[in-house]
Amino acid sequence: MAKILIIGGGAAGMAAAVFLGEKKHQVHLFEKNEKLGKKLFITGKGRCNVTNSCDEETFFKSVVSNPKFLYSAFYGFTNQDVISYFEQLGLPLKEERGGRMFPKSDHSSDVIKVLERRMKEQDVKIHLGSEVKDLLIEEDAQEKKIVTGILLSNGQEIKGDKVIVATGGMSYQTTGSTGDGYRFAKEAGHKVTDLRCALVPMETKEEYVPRMQGLALKNVSFTVKDGKKVLYQDFGELLFTHFGISGPLVLTASSYIGKKLEKKELRGYIDLKAALTEEQLDARILREFEAGINKQFKNVISGMFPSKMFPVILELCKIPAEKKVNEITKGERLDFIYLVKHFPVTITGLREFREAIITQGGVKTGEINPKTMESKKVKGLYFIGEVLDLDAVTGGFNLQIAWSTARAAAEFMEEEE
Repeated sequence: MAKILIIGGGAAGMAAAVFLGEKKHQVHLFEKNEKLGKKLFITGKGRCNVTNSCDEETFFKSVVSNPKFLYSAFYGFTNQDVISYFEQLGLPLKEERGGRMFPKSDHSSDVIKVLERRMKEQDVKIHLGSEVKDLLIEEDAQEKKIVTGILLSNGQEIKGDKVIVATGGMSYQTTGSTGDGYRFAKEAGHKVTDLRCALVPMETKEEYVPRMQGLALKNVSFTVKDGKKVLYQDFGELLFTHFGISGPLVLTASSYIGKKLEKKELRGYIDLKAALTEEQLDARILREFEAGINKQFKNVISGMFPSKMFPVILELCKIPAEKKVNEITKGERLDFIYLVKHFPVTITGLREFREAIITQGGVKTGEINPKTMESKKVKGLYFIGEVLDLDAVTGGFNLQIAWSTARAAAEFMEEEE
């Protein structure tokens, strides 16, 4: 059996160690932190959304970068396989909104515990507080590059037959995701595509946005445009903050607009009454006007909006707050409807890596064998998980990428031996 060195004790690294341990390889896992799974511990607000129960088509639509690269790995270890596997390990899961799968206990620590327990059962050697400084790469008799081991930051060289890089990305750097894997890849001759934050809040220009800090809007539609071109549109939940906007809709949108946003500001529009067409909203407002025909505009519409938003709506609409509704013109009413259906924000940028859930960009997938996750440039070197140029929207899809790519690497090593 092969001696396999895994760099990184996050989701992908731990999973690879488990799968390889089950195949009786000699596995050593190196983690620079004092404990395993630091990022996994905080995912899903500490509950760990381990995967999504969706169908295959939905899964691939949810992968933003290079979904075709994942075909072989995903079909080798699907989301249904992940669900079954964790339940076999003694971790019961439950399904929530949008197919999100969580531990029934609601504790991410339980995911880490079952993986740690399984590693110990398979005699995986776990080296905590062990930072890898470099890969050891030599040339074989045919002058082809081959990985022979790793160099730790304390100067110790450790030889191995295979090396798996599972170092994660650049997001949540306090958990140890400081981009080491990208450096290893470049030094091994790989191209690393442009790195940017993904699944991250957005900064906005308007002074009225911070005034609504803490306000969460549910069942709204959010659209981002570059001129007339729609870059993103979806329905769900959005949150106003002291710097701009956040929430599930915004985090997902960030994965689609980040590249364009590096070049220019973009316009965002919130449909505050997404369940109604403009005609239906007009009919509702006319009913409100008729019921309070002699009342002031501000008093008639106050119940339509959250209290934090109401003053902003009054400022942005062209109807004087004290104007009697029986004096409001059709043009003024239609302008008001347009505002409600297109509440504007100017997006100036994304927040920093320390607030990003994942990294977009990474080791170029064209230089990796999609069946095995082995480098096409260095024999015996593998890349799995977030270090690759793979990313998906929220909902358990990014962890599914970690599990599937880890399984692909482990399965192939068994065949090769």
